[in-house]
Amino acid sequence: VGVPRCGASLHELNKALRIELNANANCVWQIQRNANQTIRLIFSYFKFAPSSSCKTESIKIYDGPSTNSPVLGQVCNDTDAVPVLQSSSDSLTFLITTNSVAFTRNFFVFYYYFSPETKVENCGGQLTGPNGTFTSPNYPKPYPEFTYCVWHIRTAKNSKINLRFQDFFLELDQNCQFDFTAVYDGPTTNTGLIGKVCGRRAQPTFESSSNVMTVVLSTDYANSYRGFSAQYTSAPLPGPVEPNIFLTCSSDRMKIILSTSYLASLGYNETHLQLNDPSCHPVVTNSVIFSFPLASCGTTKKDEDQSITYTNVISLSATGGIITRQKSIQIIAKCKMENNSTVEAIYITKNNIIQNTTSVGRYNVSISFYDSDSFSKPVLQSPYYVDLNQTLFAQVSLHSSDPNLLVFVDTCIASPQPDFGSLTYDLIRSGCNKDDTVVTYPPLEHYGRFKFNAFRFLQSFPSVYLQCDILICDSNNTNSRCTKGCISRQKRAISSYKWKTNTVVGPIRLKRDLRSADHTESLTKADAEETPNLQQYSFYTLSFVVLISNIIIVVAVILKYHIKCQAGYGYQKIQSS
Repeated sequence: VGVPRCGASLHELNKALRIELNANANCVWQIQRNANQTIRLIFSYFKFAPSSSCKTESIKIYDGPSTNSPVLGQVCNDTDAVPVLQSSSDSLTFLITTNSVAFTRNFFVFYYYFSPETKVENCGGQLTGPNGTFTSPNYPKPYPEFTYCVWHIRTAKNSKINLRFQDFFLELDQNCQFDFTAVYDGPTTNTGLIGKVCGRRAQPTFESSSNVMTVVLSTDYANSYRGFSAQYTSAPLPGPVEPNIFLTCSSDRMKIILSTSYLASLGYNETHLQLNDPSCHPVVTNSVIFSFPLASCGTTKKDEDQSITYTNVISLSATGGIITRQKSIQIIAKCKMENNSTVEAIYITKNNIIQNTTSVGRYNVSISFYDSDSFSKPVLQSPYYVDLNQTLFAQVSLHSSDPNLLVFVDTCIASPQPDFGSLTYDLIRSGCNKDDTVVTYPPLEHYGRFKFNAFRFLQSFPSVYLQCDILICDSNNTNSRCTKGCISRQKRAISSYKWKTNTVVGPIRLKRDLRSADHTESLTKADAEETPNLQQYSFYTLSFVVLISNIIIVVAVILKYHIKCQAGYGYQKIQSS
């Protein structure tokens, strides 16, 4: 095993390399030999700088004599496999680059030439029964050198595989760099590594998450032992567990609720949860609840030209100890501001499977009139009675905890009806003032402001209502629609603006309508007060008339009697003598 410096040209039939590199390395190894054979290159151990990415540190393998040859593969910090690559000819090149972090990187790589036509008996194959057994080549005798065997195990759908090595004896090494067995959870050897084992082990066992498992045996040129004997069985998978996660978004907060039973089904509890900002902790009752302002807890905001998206991630991973057999899970929560609503999406990533759920909310936007251009005192009366041609001051307000948002008044129309039917009048359209009296103020954070002179509709409509379409933009985006001002209809048609909502205010009425209403009300009250007086007067009048009538009748009777008496005395008969 050599410890070469930065890069080398290699011509041997096989060779093992122990490579140690520091920061800012850029080293090329070229393997080439005049032989009608193929190269197998195995990176059985690699350790990059912690937290490095594939962009800053990697091993790139090229299928040919230089770095200009086609890329065969890449190895980096997040590679979840033991990389094994094969050339298509007798030459192969690999390049190792490191970043500026002070850290000692270690790699173990070996290669050998081989003929693909040469077959090793009992080396790999397809296993498809519900259970079965397989062994390493020549078992229980020593396995051959330079052997690479792959077994693909597939059982019935909706089942999982349990693999047990009943006898296991390979070359011993702390990092399993020489001879090893690797087990993958899935159909390939590119990802999903469950474990890598070597040495003399007491019946190592592995379990898949599905009905497919892949097993690899790789050996080098020395120290062969008897290998292994393995048995696999299958068992039904438990029924699917519903995610049982709820996400709600408002214009100022994000709320994520996870059931403790769902976490338990994944093998986790609330202590394993972490947002982008680990200092933000959940409230735990019967559920685990994260509730936080949109612009906090590590939430990221992205202006995607057609929408504004807030994203945070809940990570579930085991804590403590040195190793784990639990898979890390990420719950990606997204609040997407779109159209006249806030669309919420939540994604759960587990073994490259994404589950999602969505719900709908609304922007919290309001519009009010103010008594002056200081916009300090809102008008609270409704209807709002004004004089014809009076200057009216209107303000649209976005109620959100995100300070980096901008409000833009895109369109405002007036109508005599609150349902904004066929009769409407444009005050502002596509950011352009359509009425001569309209003056718009520059966008100010969460406020959009404008003023105009009061008017009335013809045909004796008493009221005026306003409806405004509002655009909400990322204030950090200097090229957003909110900064463009007036845009003609033709130009605007090129793109739609999905983070739009609307709000309504009204009615507005003229003060003369108020005076007329007050006068009518006064008359009504006077009439109401007169009514009982009139009724009382009519009663007294009727009583007086009845009394007078009775007096007249009595007087008439007396007079009649008196006349009769006078006539008796005057007409007394004279008796004859």
